[in-house]
Amino acid sequence: MHILKIGGGATINIEGIISDLAETALPALIILGANATRDDIALKLGLPKKVITSVSGYDSVFSDENALDVIMMSYAGLRNKRVVELCQRNGLNAVGLSGLDGRLIQGQRNRGIRVRENGKNLIKHDLSGKPKSTNQSLLRWLLNNDYLPVITIPIVDEKGFAINSENDDIINVLQEQIGAEKIIQFIEAPGYLDDKEDESSLIDQLSISELHKKETQSVGRIKRKLLALTRLFAAGAAEVIITDGRTEHPLRDALAGMGTNIR
Repeated sequence: MHILKIGGGATINIEGIISDLAETALPALIILGANATRDDIALKLGLPKKVITSVSGYDSVFSDENALDVIMMSYAGLRNKRVVELCQRNGLNAVGLSGLDGRLIQGQRNRGIRVRENGKNLIKHDLSGKPKSTNQSLLRWLLNNDYLPVITIPIVDEKGFAINSENDDIINVLQEQIGAEKIIQFIEAPGYLDDKEDESSLIDQLSISELHKKETQSVGRIKRKLLALTRLFAAGAAEVIITDGRTEHPLRDALAGMGTNIR
């Protein structure tokens, strides 16, 4: 089993990824991002996203009711169903689900995010949380009956409310419960870059200790992503590949060794 995390950037070659998946016939499930679609819809609706930074240095999207509506439209709606359509056109019998459907991804609402504003420590409350478990019976039934799950946020909290969550954290929970052989992440870069502004600074191999060191040295959103990667290995992952989702054949390239390989 492979977990394919398809980033939500505008230049990701989703057609190439899905075409490669159909040709290779890899057993897989897809975790789908949609940040470019979300930002476009939010701008048209006059509801731009708000990013907050916790006192510990992690960035996250502030998720109020308006933000959840935009997430449902962009992630669970437009982006999810277009990818399901693309899978069907390539002979892959995909089923598009959010974590809310069938309580597929069950989480716990955040009690609050500690932020520093105007020289004061404040607690911000929103509709976001951490995934804690999956509906294994539903997920296993889909996989065992040759369906391709295409999963997006929102997820569901303890009381049945839709909440925002990080795809990186969702993958960690999935890894704990299904034990994927490989996790392949498609991004808008050749792989993990030593200098994010320089695509020639690709690091093709990373050890877990090197990964942890880079996480402690980072700030902002990349700090959150690196922390999630270290947690993946704690959840039992053997191999993670971060690869360029913009090439003609992104999945074939990843399987051939392109990108950053973390073991």
